[in-house]
Amino acid sequence: MNDVEYARLARVEEKHWYYAGKRQLVRELLGKARPLRPEDVLLDCGAGTGRFAAELAGSCRVLVLDDHEQALRMLRERFRPDQIFALAGDRVPLPDAALDFVTALDVLEHTPDDAAVVREFHRLLKPGGVAAVTVPASMVLWSEWDVALHHHRRYTRPQLRALFTAAAWELDYVNYTNVPVYPVVWLIRKFRRWFPEGRLDDRPLPGWLNWLLRVQFVGLALARIPMPFGVSLVLVARKRA
Repeated sequence: MNDVEYARLARVEEKHWYYAGKRQLVRELLGKARPLRPEDVLLDCGAGTGRFAAELAGSCRVLVLDDHEQALRMLRERFRPDQIFALAGDRVPLPDAALDFVTALDVLEHTPDDAAVVREFHRLLKPGGVAAVTVPASMVLWSEWDVALHHHRRYTRPQLRALFTAAAWELDYVNYTNVPVYPVVWLIRKFRRWFPEGRLDDRPLPGWLNWLLRVQFVGLALARIPMPFGVSLVLVARKRA
């Protein structure tokens, strides 16, 4: 992302239904996969402003990784130097099997070679270690927002599952999220010219609506009902021994 997008994210992410809901959902899915312990080590990849990692800091030892200088500046305000890693080429500067958890919230879509990134997750995790990722779904929803955020793609469920091969991973959960808002998002992005006031995707909303959207986001995903489509996807997988 560029500096403008980081600044925009920092302004809205604390309470905005999508960002707050995504953090809540992943926290709860991690806890269901295996509760975090103080001795566990978790790496948040593409940590951005560091808010998600900071929320987990009381549950385990947290490390953060990013490759954008604006993000690294923000991370230095929240974490000690020994917790912060800058990506060195395609390889994370950590040894094999160093981690218990890896998280990547809306990261894979930014990478030209997402399969290589998932292989790096596998290298970093201990046997039985857990990876949790979220990604945007459905190329039908592709818009200038994806371009501004430097996305390479949006995913289908089969495409995301295929990255976590059965030989290397045991899938705990994969599903579409934000299903009820899909038609609204589709209309807004298809008919963008009807909205001259600019981008609507991450504007502050009335409190009641913000709460309702967050409840549907988190609640439907935690219900583990298979969904046929959605605005985004979430996956949790374990490294096979």
